Amino acid sequence: MPSPDTRVVTAHLPLSLADQVDDLAQRMERSRGWIVKQALAAYVEREERHRKLTLEAMADVDEGRGVSHAEVKAWAASLSTAKPKPLPKWK
Repeated sequence: MPSPDTRVVTAHLPLSLADQVDDLAQRMERSRGWIVKQALAAYVEREERHRKLTLEAMADVDEGRGVSHAEVKAWAASLSTAKPKPLPKWK
């Protein structure tokens, strides 16, 4: 039974994914809802972390910190030579 601090959310899943959820729920002796809730929580957490890291990286670029594209290209091109360049330094 739903509690006041929860909400039902529905989604249409491809049959193959729904079958995988059912199989996993059976193997883990958990409900389908528990499996979906765990998976969705992990996904949201990962996406939030990705967004945070992206914003931090963009702030670094705005402040002039990082390695230029030209430096990375020169380094990558040198990897196939007899004397590869050292990894570019972070500025």
